Amino acid sequence: EIDAEQEKALSLLAHETGKCGGFEMLPEATHKGLAPSNPLLTHVFGQIAEREALNKRFTPNSNLFAQMTVNPVIASAVDQVNAENLKKTVTAMAAFSNRTYNGKMPNDGVNALKGMIEQAVQGSKLPVTVELVDHRSIGQKSIRARIVGSARPNEIIVLGAHLDSINQDWFGSKAAPGADDNASGSSNILEALRIIANQASAPERTIEFMWYAGEEGGLIGSAEIASDYKAQGKDVVGVLQLDMTLYPGDGAFTLGSMTDFTSAWLRSYFENLNTLYIKAKIVNDKCGYGCSDHASWNRQGYPSLMPFESSFNRMNHNIHTANDKIDGSSNFEHSAMFSKIAVAMALDLGNSTVRETK
Repeated sequence: EIDAEQEKALSLLAHETGKCGGFEMLPEATHKGLAPSNPLLTHVFGQIAEREALNKRFTPNSNLFAQMTVNPVIASAVDQVNAENLKKTVTAMAAFSNRTYNGKMPNDGVNALKGMIEQAVQGSKLPVTVELVDHRSIGQKSIRARIVGSARPNEIIVLGAHLDSINQDWFGSKAAPGADDNASGSSNILEALRIIANQASAPERTIEFMWYAGEEGGLIGSAEIASDYKAQGKDVVGVLQLDMTLYPGDGAFTLGSMTDFTSAWLRSYFENLNTLYIKAKIVNDKCGYGCSDHASWNRQGYPSLMPFESSFNRMNHNIHTANDKIDGSSNFEHSAMFSKIAVAMALDLGNSTVRETK
């Protein structure tokens, strides 16, 4: 157990070594000496052993996704992704002095983003809801938008990004515009929602769009949500996490696919989806730790996917400073790839019966 000052020091140490989200806070009810199997700790230890066993058993083969061919409806929807829309959203989010989860006004940026989300789905004829999600351990709220599935509403596809930002500079301004980390991923999810909400019909599976609170404080928002979904027995077929998509460190239209804390099955599915609709160059890489909210879902045994702006070591190194803002290195056409991934996944996996075999 640690106090508030120790928590701050731990967060600072994690970010100094480049380990964003490198620790996860336990519930207040936990105490020293609990075994990993104790229900109070399942949100941390979760189904890790089961997930690793599934990954080891999975063998990609050419017949696995043989039924996947170009769908004109999906191709048309992917083409609707607009890089200028992404820039507008990132500009609006980065205009807040910070979106820190434990700041004095942690929900100013949250409420502004919720307004943008509600505006994006105005006029949709689909069953769309937008709501704030309260958390037990922090005051900042997450945002969830949901399009209820037309045929199998209990099967869920989650498309997510974290909405908070942080500044860990020792010197200078404490502004945390967080343009790349993670207004970029947040804008990608919003753009995907705009397009999916304006389709002629809802996907067969339910699509949930998440903007998580408190990722920078230890995956707080996503850990609570994923833990609650597991406790409620929710059937989450796949999870996409978008965290930093604006800096093409390996060159434009080359992205990293994180192989740790993710599902081998979902990565293989993504590679096939990319061949059909995105046509990005994929470089497999590792964070080396649970670097974003996909790890929260992975720990609960849910299949997760984490495409990233570049290979891990060539990412934007201005994150967590006042310099994480739109500049000459920002590439919104590169970032648009990630909205295309979200759109294609929602419309393909969302209208499919395929799932990971256990």
